[in-house]
Amino acid sequence: HGDLGMVTSSDVILAISHSGETPELNGLLTSLRSRSIRVIAMTGNTNSTLAVNADVVLDVAIPREACPLGLAPTTSTTATLALGDALAVVLLKRKQFKVEDFRRNHPGGSLGERLKVAVSEVMITGDEVPLVREQATVAEAIIELDEKNLGAVIVITEDTGLSGIVTDGDVRRLVLQNVNLDTLEIGAVMTPDPVTINWRFMAADALSIMQRHEITVLPVTDGSGRLRGMLHLHNLLGKGEFRFLI
Repeated sequence: HGDLGMVTSSDVILAISHSGETPELNGLLTSLRSRSIRVIAMTGNTNSTLAVNADVVLDVAIPREACPLGLAPTTSTTATLALGDALAVVLLKRKQFKVEDFRRNHPGGSLGERLKVAVSEVMITGDEVPLVREQATVAEAIIELDEKNLGAVIVITEDTGLSGIVTDGDVRRLVLQNVNLDTLEIGAVMTPDPVTINWRFMAADALSIMQRHEITVLPVTDGSGRLRGMLHLHNLLGKGEFRFLI
């Protein structure tokens, strides 16, 4: 009750109560309204005291709880959590929240820590990189795609210069066109000059590029354009003890 002075008319209160009749919460409504503070109610009872006094009502009503006794909050808490996540995502998009904002506001988290490292520390290298030469056939590229399972194969020149990239989506479209994949050269269907990142850049930079271009794979090059490795979204968002659902 003493902390109410921190709330101003520019704030919005997200009030969560399944019944909408929680005394501790509803006891604040009069004070909030007297300060012209807007209230968003998340409740399973749209006729409740909380709902009636809210500016916006988000209905999270459920048929019944998963608890066999119908008493313990189970289904109701899951529904509330899901709607809360949806609100967070909408707000993230409306405010154009970027990777850099996450890293700045959450420096101690595992994702924040992971994005502080250089691309060279998390990229895929050596035999793990899906590679084919420009003269390879699409059929050969499919084998490489299947073995490495990273969603794309990088096309290189004879001196390991970056030539292009082919994704599994590109291959699926070719299959639908009913072309001869055993004779068609990959250079004829690849995307030339793909988006890349320098291996000395930060992982956060790579994630920003992926976000901006809506891609999940980045060829990694050095200053002379030579291929150094490959970066997949999973290398940034989860490896070893780092696991995130996206």
